[in-house]
Amino acid sequence: MKKNLRLLVVFTLILISANINAQSVREKISLDEGWKFHLGNSSDPKKDFNYGITNIFSKAGEAGNTCINPSFNDDSWRNVDVPHDWVVELPFEKSSNFEMDSHGYKPIGAAHPENNIGWYRKTFFVDAKDSGNKYVLQFDGVYRDCKVFINGHYLGSNFSGYMGFELDVTDYLHFRNKNVITVRVDASQFEGWFYEGAGIYRHVWLNKMHPLHIASYGTYVQTKTIGNNASIITETKIQNQLYTNAAAEIQSYVIDKAGKKVASFAAQKINLKVNEIKTINQIATVVSPNLWSIETPYLYKLISLVKENGKTIDSVVTKFGIRTIVVDKDKGLFINGKFVKVLGTCNHQDHAGVGSAVPDALQYYRIKLLKEMGDNAYRTSHNPPTPELLEACDELGMIVLDENRLLGSSEEVMSQFERLILRDRNHPSVFMWSLANEEHGLQYTDVAKRIAYTLIAKQKELDPSRTSTYAADMGNIKRGINEAIPVRGFNYNLKGIDPYRKDNPDQPIIGTEMASTVCTRGIYINDTIKGYVPDYDSIFPPWASRAETWWKLAADRDWFMGGFIWTGFDYRGEPTPYTWPCINSHFGVMDVCGFPKNDYYYYQSWWTNKDVLHIFPHWNWKGKEGQPIRVDVNSNADEVELFLNDKSLGKQTMQKNSHLSWNVNYEPGTLKAIGWKSGRQFETKIETTDEAYQIVATPDRTSIAADGKDVAVFNITVVDKKGREVPDAMNMLRFNVSNAMIIGVGNGDPSSHEPDKYWDGKYQRSLFNGKCQVIVQSFKSKGDINFEATGNGLVVGKVAIKAE
Repeated sequence: MKKNLRLLVVFTLILISANINAQSVREKISLDEGWKFHLGNSSDPKKDFNYGITNIFSKAGEAGNTCINPSFNDDSWRNVDVPHDWVVELPFEKSSNFEMDSHGYKPIGAAHPENNIGWYRKTFFVDAKDSGNKYVLQFDGVYRDCKVFINGHYLGSNFSGYMGFELDVTDYLHFRNKNVITVRVDASQFEGWFYEGAGIYRHVWLNKMHPLHIASYGTYVQTKTIGNNASIITETKIQNQLYTNAAAEIQSYVIDKAGKKVASFAAQKINLKVNEIKTINQIATVVSPNLWSIETPYLYKLISLVKENGKTIDSVVTKFGIRTIVVDKDKGLFINGKFVKVLGTCNHQDHAGVGSAVPDALQYYRIKLLKEMGDNAYRTSHNPPTPELLEACDELGMIVLDENRLLGSSEEVMSQFERLILRDRNHPSVFMWSLANEEHGLQYTDVAKRIAYTLIAKQKELDPSRTSTYAADMGNIKRGINEAIPVRGFNYNLKGIDPYRKDNPDQPIIGTEMASTVCTRGIYINDTIKGYVPDYDSIFPPWASRAETWWKLAADRDWFMGGFIWTGFDYRGEPTPYTWPCINSHFGVMDVCGFPKNDYYYYQSWWTNKDVLHIFPHWNWKGKEGQPIRVDVNSNADEVELFLNDKSLGKQTMQKNSHLSWNVNYEPGTLKAIGWKSGRQFETKIETTDEAYQIVATPDRTSIAADGKDVAVFNITVVDKKGREVPDAMNMLRFNVSNAMIIGVGNGDPSSHEPDKYWDGKYQRSLFNGKCQVIVQSFKSKGDINFEATGNGLVVGKVAIKAE
């Protein structure tokens, strides 16, 4: 019997070895497509597919009469692809509840049991020839408190909606039958005080790899520039999940953008016991490297190979940049030895039309808009970002303050923080970590100080190449968390900055959250009924300031590293200063679509070297003839002269980091500004327009990928018969597209209750002060994408782009 058993064991190992030898190297397989979705119910188990009244944990894999059971019939469920946010689909609902207000008046949370549970099911197959691999499910973000099952078996849970997680599914897979993933998402408890959405709102992957492989987030690259060369210092963790001891060889090299090998590491042999993880440290040199910077975001790739008996069995590609970050207490921030003032914005993660389920291309679209303004830094308020946001920042040149969700040192919070650092530490855009934001009840205490020391110790262990801060809404106070923080972060409290610097000259200072000016795009009155505020740099909450106030302070102090304004984009929730019918914030220098407000051009004037000359408001004021209108100019010209219908209204000298203003008695016609700068002259004008005549649709790109995921942003305006854009148009428009699909619409109106999504496909949206936006996603078919916008009495707007 023992002999037969030994033969059986040997035969089994031979079969396992044969399967392993037949494998290919690592694959990252998208599981975004083909999910089924249905709302559950947190107060009625019968409406929650018997979850809670059926014992699913008494025996492994026995899911009973719940939708966790692989045989459950989900034909009546909705077909969805992820990323998916079910909250953006819900109607707006008036409520006196603060959490409803802060989350944008969507009926979600414990008070709405019919909307706060979402069930997802996904069926997929794995080829039997790949049965010797390891398989790991990777969720980049599920909001929130989710439980994951596969083939009826409970895999695990994840608490936070902002940090990704992984689950090993190898042992539970079927190789000759279907596999069913079931995810229960519970959004009954909020994490933030802003719109958060709900669902599997980031990507899902199935990672296939050899059992002897590089561990998850197991590569770490540091760089040091010495003269004209750069040292590439790598750390690679190898994990043996074979059933026997193993020997392997690690080979690594660096390639440039063209794919040319520019550095090689000495091959290193390694022996590992079963389930052992070992770390390999290596150094190589890149001669005359291209440095990563905001202006020239050059990326290299580290290719890491695991070889067994000369055959590559695993490979990992790690993008990185060669750059040096120095934080100086007296002189501020330096990148590659060059002084950099932080010209930043804080941002939440939602966008018009799609909520929190933001397509990858839209991340790039948003970063480009910020860079056009002169923004060079992005704070991921107040949570870990989606990985694709950091990829956009890496590729486009935007430094990032990467923020942890909560201040804590519990096992759960430390796990989130550790995963954040391991995931993001190779991104050259990340220049600093933020431990948390505005922990009002904790930040003044010794508890906060001890927690901060614990988090900083973990950060230094996992990423000694960076430092950290904390976003503190505290003035000249060091007691508590600020005693531990390497870089003091100021949220507002401008009057406390100079005294704090005087009392703590050895601690670097950065403005982690500044301004919070409130404006509504294209509105020039304070409308308490509709919930609008004027689009001047004039109104701000008690804790905040005008854009001009904080920036003048920051610009004049080298030791003040710069700061992040609140916010780059408007976001759903936190309507301020008004509540219902207002359903989103007014803080952005752009609205939720990314249409600029006037403060955008204030920052562009002083954060870029462009010739900026921006007149506002518009000049359509029928019925106000002869009445005074405040006319402002944002510009970096030395002098500006304003003309109305060719009559000079006077020339003014521009003070640095300021704006200019005139009181002008309204008469229809043309307002023209002429600017002079360093001996050069440039001009701009705005005109009184006629009524809207024709629709104009402008796509952000002329072609997109025919992959079923890529998107194009169509910005819609209307012009009069003379081709002039009508800035106050409010027409209702309707949209059609061929060879693609519309996935969302918006217009930037913070009090609009129009739907973002139309399930019958009959998409429409009213213009808000002359603009609206349509987001179009490709199919998997190449050819023309024909877009059409129609409106009553208007010439149709048509445009075509390519799907390639």
